[in-house]
Amino acid sequence: MSASRTADGSVLRTGLSQFALSIAAFGTLAAGAVGAAFFFGDDDAGGPRIELALYSEQNGPPPLLKNRSSLEALDAHADGEPSLGVEYGDALPEDGGDGGAVMTVTEISTNAVNAPTALARAPISGYFERTAAGDLPKTGPDGRTPAEAYARPFAATPGMPRISLIVGGLGMTQKHTLAAINELPPEVTLSFVPYANDLQGWINRARAAGHEVLLELPMEAYDYPNVDSGPQTLLTSAKPEENLRRLNILMGKATGYFGVTNYQGARFATDAAAATPVMKALKDRGLLFLHDGAAARSVLPQAANQTGLDFTVADRIVDAELSADAIDRELLALEALAIQNGKAIGVGFAYPVTIEQFRIWAEGLKAKGYQLAPASASAGVETRAAKP
Repeated sequence: MSASRTADGSVLRTGLSQFALSIAAFGTLAAGAVGAAFFFGDDDAGGPRIELALYSEQNGPPPLLKNRSSLEALDAHADGEPSLGVEYGDALPEDGGDGGAVMTVTEISTNAVNAPTALARAPISGYFERTAAGDLPKTGPDGRTPAEAYARPFAATPGMPRISLIVGGLGMTQKHTLAAINELPPEVTLSFVPYANDLQGWINRARAAGHEVLLELPMEAYDYPNVDSGPQTLLTSAKPEENLRRLNILMGKATGYFGVTNYQGARFATDAAAATPVMKALKDRGLLFLHDGAAARSVLPQAANQTGLDFTVADRIVDAELSADAIDRELLALEALAIQNGKAIGVGFAYPVTIEQFRIWAEGLKAKGYQLAPASASAGVETRAAKP
């Protein structure tokens, strides 16, 4: 019995010794692996990755919403900025935390799409007159109008349908305005709000990047003044001389625009008595009117025809439904219209999703057999070079 107990104990001690050696060997290998990961591993590979495309500037309020909002949209703290399909948490750790997601921020380049020839800096000598309301456009001594002088030159390709894009509501939000100026092709026309801070500076910057410019005129909406389009809104209830005074104030806020477009204005567009003096004043100033096409039962075409004002209506508002897929469908509709009519004009607004879809779509336009044209060309302006 004594010999048997001694033999069994030896076997047990041998097993325990082998087990301890195995644990030591495994621990040595594990320590080596941890050390290698510590010295040579990638910390960022430890969790899922989230990539966001952000504009480099984030100053200022949401963009002015043409025909879809009041000036309350200019309040940086106002609710109701449209969802662009991206949800942000209340807080994202900069380093992802322990085992958390790693966020990589990809800045959208602020370089121009290409290297466009800068348009002449405004004002161009001979195409403005100094007044108490500011520098107002006028026909030059050579007979050229401001529309001709400030429009972007364009050479049409025979037989190729052309499409024009306008981005409106610019000047109120820095990041969106910079994106439109720097990221979109120079053939895209930019439309500026007259109430923007440093409006002339924005127009100068846009023209330096090759973009021609429109000035937005606030006009009375059906639910004015609940929809507040600003202190110089053109009103159906105002006397003609008051509307002309307001018009001069608006036009005198900057120079360099080849024409004007409407901001709001559904009610004003139905009142010929109010609209006709404004149309005549724009004609006398050598400008054109490019309407966004939102107003039903508009008398503006007839008023423009009576006064001889060059007047064009855009074919589509392409971002009435604010999603990338909806905008793409509207752009395809513009392509069909361009084939049918030889040209088409689309209007969008200063939303990031609109600017981004315009940029992507324009990159492949030539390969589809279309020509991107400034809106002035589709409106029939024949540009003649004007020296600054």
